[in-house]
Amino acid sequence: MSTRPAPSEARIGFFAGMGAYLIWGVLPFYLRLLQGVSAPDVLAHRIIWSVLVVVLLIAWLKGWDKLAAALRQPRLLLMLFASALCITANWFIYTWAVLDGHVIDTSLGYFINPLVSVLFGVVLLGERLLRLQWLAVGLAALGVAVLAIERGALPLVSLGLALSFGCYGLIRKQAAVDAATGLFIETLMLAPVALWWIASTPQGFTGWPPVTIATLAFGGLATAVPLMLFGIAARRLPLSTLGLMQYVAPTMVLIEAVLIFGEVLDPARLAAFCCIWAGLAVYTVSLRRTTPAAAA
Repeated sequence: MSTRPAPSEARIGFFAGMGAYLIWGVLPFYLRLLQGVSAPDVLAHRIIWSVLVVVLLIAWLKGWDKLAAALRQPRLLLMLFASALCITANWFIYTWAVLDGHVIDTSLGYFINPLVSVLFGVVLLGERLLRLQWLAVGLAALGVAVLAIERGALPLVSLGLALSFGCYGLIRKQAAVDAATGLFIETLMLAPVALWWIASTPQGFTGWPPVTIATLAFGGLATAVPLMLFGIAARRLPLSTLGLMQYVAPTMVLIEAVLIFGEVLDPARLAAFCCIWAGLAVYTVSLRRTTPAAAA
């Protein structure tokens, strides 16, 4: 029996996923507006403003019954707590990296991420890979190894982003909850720590210039909207398909880093990118070969 989603559901998942990745593709421009604000401050504000955005969305959708039902499920709450920790780690690493001038490293991380998602699908969800698909995963691993050998250390920013978001996508795929409810519970769990952090800083909520406050507040939309779209996609698409869609955001970010932010694509990074791009190309070819059989 086929486990593929219905065409209408797959279509919704596709457009939701593409919307999420396009927004994430331009996120460095938003974060660059906050240079001078520390990464923990940006993260705390993103969490608090995201809670407010999602509350308004749930009120508009009249989703309080779904929220109440979700809050009565201990296993679901445990899963959402785990996904909240994963996305917090991802947000912090990404915010720090962009503010500190490591945008290329974030792009590398999100190029690695699709193949991490593929590997998770095999190891944890029992998805099967062909030989070409294993070759794709191996090429990505080779890219990481090249960079590690040249630098004498693992590319921690890139791996941290790939693993944290891969884990987030895996958990949210398994969590039986709609996107808005899931995101609200996640951010609500994080809100007490975020409030404590903001209250402990000299600026608090109102000590920043008005433009900075407005920019920080916009982070609620910039954070909540793509994550809700991603949640919609994660429930409707196979993990491997969702992973392949992630080419969009890192491609945009890499172009921005080199052409706009002036970062240097050194030989080691270029070699790593080439290995990973080759892996993604091989995996894409393997999917095209299996599509007719899968559709039968």
